[in-house]
Amino acid sequence: MRYDFDEIIDRRGSNSYKWDSANGNDVLPMWVADMDFRTAPVVTEALRRRVEHGIFGYVRVPDAYYQATVDWFGRRHGWSFPPEMIIYTSGVVPALSAVIKACTHPGDKVLVQTPVYNCFFSSIRNNGCEIVDSPLVYADRTYTIDFEDLERKASDAAVKLMLLCNPHNPAGRVWTRDELIRIGEIALRNGVIVVADEIHCELTYPGHDYTPFASISNEFLLNSITCCSPTKAFNIAGLQIANIIVADAELRKRVDRAININEVCDVNPFGVDALIAAYSGGEQWLAQLNEYLYGNYKALCRFFADNLPELPVTILEGTYLVWIDCRGLGISSDELEHRMLDTVRLWLNSGSMYGTDGFMRINIACPRSVMLRGLERLRDFIRSLDD
Repeated sequence: MRYDFDEIIDRRGSNSYKWDSANGNDVLPMWVADMDFRTAPVVTEALRRRVEHGIFGYVRVPDAYYQATVDWFGRRHGWSFPPEMIIYTSGVVPALSAVIKACTHPGDKVLVQTPVYNCFFSSIRNNGCEIVDSPLVYADRTYTIDFEDLERKASDAAVKLMLLCNPHNPAGRVWTRDELIRIGEIALRNGVIVVADEIHCELTYPGHDYTPFASISNEFLLNSITCCSPTKAFNIAGLQIANIIVADAELRKRVDRAININEVCDVNPFGVDALIAAYSGGEQWLAQLNEYLYGNYKALCRFFADNLPELPVTILEGTYLVWIDCRGLGISSDELEHRMLDTVRLWLNSGSMYGTDGFMRINIACPRSVMLRGLERLRDFIRSLDD
């Protein structure tokens, strides 16, 4: 069966955070990371059955939920782990916050690699911890890791955790196995626990395979915590479901306690049913989604080459979030965001929210015609700067 990702679905008036937060119906939002595609029909059908039942009380998470998760990662990513390692919660961000609470004390330090997902910063600060940054190195339209700097920062005895974004948002990297091994070895040498945010793990493109950090070795498994969810890949973020995978039994008890302290230990029946459906029958839809998204990225690259060659496009290995180098314009990212919104009614994300000024993030998870319309607005804005 072929799925139609070109269909334009009107999301305005649906209380969409992405579409209904704008001041005016003429704004084209290409910012927050959700997609403008309907989810896989197998998920919709599972939710329809739940709605028709008509009772939405407290849910008991069934064995089928755990088995679907285990089977998915074993089948797709060669990572086998027992169901008892899984702790469910309402989202990856609550998961990260609970993990930080479980593994640190106020005043401890947490290592990140910027530019990186903005909620890493708030989760660290909200737990009274200090951010330690080991910036990624940008060259030739891609990012690499400064392993010497990472080792130096990790060697600080106050650094207890490293938040690893794999695949990386917004840099677009899908870290290779060799890169992950070097990260893991540094963490082990310095007694730093790796917390892997792998929410974008299903969104990868040809030649770039996702490797679960914890799957590499038993040592890495025991020295890491993985946060994952089907919500990005299947566009079901609003259903509030995610998993924390913790192998070390004592560490798992601490994380479970933190989940309860943070009061994010309950989930809703829609999220449970959606995960089971997605992981049990969503692979064909997901394969076509990735094919379409990669086509969008290639179309974007052609557009920039023809119309905006002065703005380098970072190579996209995974996610649907394209990182654009705007430093040559001599305008801060925040100013670019505001001026684009005011003049051409295009809403992108400022790079400064991810810890790196001079870049902009574009969400390309929309019908291609909509994406090209947004790129035309961006072109018009850039041309207006010369007027």
